[in-house]
Parts: sequence; C-alpha cells; structure tokens
Amino acid sequence: MIIAGALCATAQAEFKTVNVTHSELTGIGAEKGVMRRDPSDVIKVGDLYYVWYSKGTISPGYDATVWYATSADGVSWTEKGMALAKGEPGSWEGASVFTPNILVAEGKYWLFYTGTSRPFAQKPFNPDSKIGIAVSDSPDGPWERLATNPALINSDDDKQFDSHLIDDACLLVREGKYWFYYKGRQQGKGPGQTQMGLAIADKPEGPYIRHPENPVIPGNHEVLVWPQGKGVAAMIGTTGPKEITNSILYAEDGVHFTKTHTVKRGAWAGGAYRPEAFTGSGTGALPEWGVEIGAKKGYLPFIRRFDVKEGE
Repeated sequence: MIIAGALCATAQAEFKTVNVTHSELTGIGAEKGVMRRDPSDVIKVGDLYYVWYSKGTISPGYDATVWYATSADGVSWTEKGMALAKGEPGSWEGASVFTPNILVAEGKYWLFYTGTSRPFAQKPFNPDSKIGIAVSDSPDGPWERLATNPALINSDDDKQFDSHLIDDACLLVREGKYWFYYKGRQQGKGPGQTQMGLAIADKPEGPYIRHPENPVIPGNHEVLVWPQGKGVAAMIGTTGPKEITNSILYAEDGVHFTKTHTVKRGAWAGGAYRPEAFTGSGTGALPEWGVEIGAKKGYLPFIRRFDVKEGE
C-alpha cells in the first residue's frame, strides 16, 4: 500500500527513460539442444568477468545444474564447467539446482542457488523451491555446500507472499549487513503474481531474517537490484501491477520503493555487472551492462548481453 500510494502521488510526473539494447554473445549463446538461463550478476576477478547460470536440456530450470563461464570483455565467453551438481536424490535440492547468484565477502565467494526436490516430469508439477548457499575460496571452486542449508525456505503461513515457493537470490552489502532480495509466490497464486521480498543477515552464511515489511515490491518475476548512491534500485520487468512494470524503482532505505525511471526493452531475467554491490561505499550507480536470457526460434533459452543507457 505504501508503494501504491507513492506511485499515485507521482502519477503525473515525467519519469526519465532507461533504454536497454540486446546483443549476442559467444561461448554461452544459442546452441542446439542446450539450455542456458537464469544468469547470476557478473563479478570481475583480476582481468576476468565471471557469471554463473542454469544449464540443462529442457526449457525451464527445473532439471538443471549450475555452470559458469569467464570473459575478458563481457562479449566472448568461455564455459569453464559445472560449479554445482544436483543434491542427493530425495533431498530438497535433488531434482534441480538453478538460478544462481554470487556474493563476495570475507575473502570468500558465496554461491546462492535455488533447489527443488520434485522432478519436472512429475505431473502435476508443483515446485517446492528453497535457496541454499555454497562457499569457495576461489570463483573457480571447488564449492562446499553449507551444513545449515537451505538458507531460506518458503513460509509455512499460507497467507504470506512466499508460502508456495522462493527463488532468485540477489545480494547486496549495506550498513555492514548482507541484504538478500528474492522473489516469492503465495499458495494458490500464479507466476504473474510473484512479488519481491528481503531477508537480512549479519554474516554471509546467515541466518537470514525476513524483513517485517515483506513483500518490499508488489511484483516482478525477476530480481535485479543494485546499490544506487546511498539507496537501492531495482529494475522491474513486465510482471506486476501496471504502475511499476517496465520501470526502475528506488528506495533510500532499501525497503520503501518509488518509481524513478521508465524502462524500454528491459532485460529478461538479467544479471548485471555491479562493481559497488559488495563494497558498502554508498556510490553505486545504474549498471552499464549485464547478461540475460535470450530467445530464438528453434533454440532453448540461452545467454545474451544487454547494455543500459539513461535517456531524457
């Protein structure tokens, strides 16, 4: 209600425009019979950019493993191999591990990922996704799953926005704490009614505590957030209330978001290069580029690049 009221108050405002362009990549682009999707945010280690993503042989992410690739220029990528396999059969992550994202903290790399126990072939399919963490001293692994996994599970209260499933971690360091934005869906709701939540921890491994004002954004099927000055900004896609779709929202406190920009041709499930995401510097800005899901007739989902430019 807070965000709806704020948006109504500015309904007549002239918002600036952000234009997004899309281009092909090499190495992790369209490939017959191969699915690559749900890319993480991009980090730079030394002279190389790193990205993690879901890989499989069907279009959805519900029968996948987590792979990664590196690039010197963000255009030509080299697939390096699998970062994380499925969990033990029958476990909370035994059917698929997918939708990864990365946190760099305390001299280590923390790979957040979604897991599900139910095979996609099971009919009717009802995903039971949860989010886990694996840690490594190197972006190239090996990765060790935390014994405390899963790090965040769906709410046991059917009235909560994330009682059905949770997915799509996106991490920031703010005020000396670890801010974990994610998407959730309520029991009985469809994908178009996905909303965004927030959980915060004192340590990278958690425990992560849900924010009492969840959901912090009443829509968006993907989670793309970054530090914007002293606050937090989020790029919203085509899912959610029309007042916020195809937009950028901003919250100085990271919780109460209002619209600042209109987005043209926004990223699809994008992961951005966000150099200030883990620094707590208070100097973050609109990401210039990132990677996203691409679509082409005759191909499974693949990874492509997007570039961002602020207009008038």
